[in-house]
Amino acid sequence: MEGGDSSVVRRLWSIHEIEQLAYKYAYAVDFRDVDMYRSLWAETDTPAGYPDMDVHTVETMIEQWPDRGPSILFVCNHLIELDDETHAHGSVYCIVQVGWGDRFIDQSIMYQDRYVSEDGTWRFLSRRHLLWFGTDRELNPFRQQAAHWPKSPAGRGTLPEDVESYRAFRSRPVRRS
Repeated sequence: MEGGDSSVVRRLWSIHEIEQLAYKYAYAVDFRDVDMYRSLWAETDTPAGYPDMDVHTVETMIEQWPDRGPSILFVCNHLIELDDETHAHGSVYCIVQVGWGDRFIDQSIMYQDRYVSEDGTWRFLSRRHLLWFGTDRELNPFRQQAAHWPKSPAGRGTLPEDVESYRAFRSRPVRRS
């Protein structure tokens, strides 16, 4: 193997960890897991600047969650380029379904990410959210009658409310600046 077995294993493990980072981001957003969301970002002295998200925009993003309905972020294609042992960049396709006030939006997006490994843990340096399109769905699926699965495959299910972090987030007082 090129670069020796240990080098190849380190590279493959880094790619795996970066993929997990994208999945954790989707999970944290969907289930409003504030602690997980905060843990995904590398500390930096200088804000990345609009339109990028970074550790300096984390609290702003969390403050917007109460105004949004449930979401489903489906992580798709993920291209990762390792720059060196502690830096990487990549692109992540994501299909998003999200409640937005009374609306329900379907989006196709791509994140352009920069990653850094700190003490062996990969984190986001920044994420740029690029939109292919967003469309309003005529029927908001979260406003349907209950499905009572497995009685019916169609209707409102029990997620995200069945996940503790979502319930905890929804029960906390809303802070407004």
